[in-house]
Amino acid sequence: MRITIHQPEHMPWLGLLDKVQQVDLWVILDNVQFRRRYFQNRNKIRTASGWGWLTVPVHSVWGKSLINDITVDQDSDWQKRCWKTMRQNYARAPYFEQHVSFFDSLYSRGWKFLVDLNCEIIQYLLACFEIDVELKLASDMACSGRSHELILSLCKEAGASVYLSGVSGKDYLKMEDFQYEHIDLDFQEFYHPIYQQCYEPFIPYMSSVDLLFNYGIDVKRFIIGKDVDRLDYTLN
Repeated sequence: MRITIHQPEHMPWLGLLDKVQQVDLWVILDNVQFRRRYFQNRNKIRTASGWGWLTVPVHSVWGKSLINDITVDQDSDWQKRCWKTMRQNYARAPYFEQHVSFFDSLYSRGWKFLVDLNCEIIQYLLACFEIDVELKLASDMACSGRSHELILSLCKEAGASVYLSGVSGKDYLKMEDFQYEHIDLDFQEFYHPIYQQCYEPFIPYMSSVDLLFNYGIDVKRFIIGKDVDRLDYTLN
């Protein structure tokens, strides 16, 4: 049982999808502190002037709110604004129209909790990228501790034999504790693919919808393919 543990990002980037496609189970870490100005309620898309944010405005209490408690600001016009921004920048992308019905529906619904919105998008993207992985919310599991202890607790409950971590895990995970529990530690190495975007020059680290709208059903090749041009460095 290979697992990974990661927060439910909004419109996740290709590096997260690459990590998830390597495991059997993704534990969605929804019961840790919400991070402002990070990727839990926003992500980047390619624009004619470079890149811009797609942002979901939320209510939170500074330093106290868990991700699964974060509510969407329903008094704002974020849905109209996000959908307009996406249409303006991707209307001419070769495969944009194939996904219009999903995003039309997504942006017409009244979302209360951010985690529900993000999970809806995540499940759609996993299907589009043909990634078959089990999803489980950490808030539904009997886990305890913080940081390293929390990760290890989730791995034990999930019956993990291998835990796939991002490269930053090398800074805080204690290998000896995983060895004691007979859980192997792996660390992801992701070299970002280079592909044709709607605008030049190529800018990496956009939301995965950027690749999806430009390449349609061919997208998974850019994650697992060995014949794809890539950047020669990883994002730490």
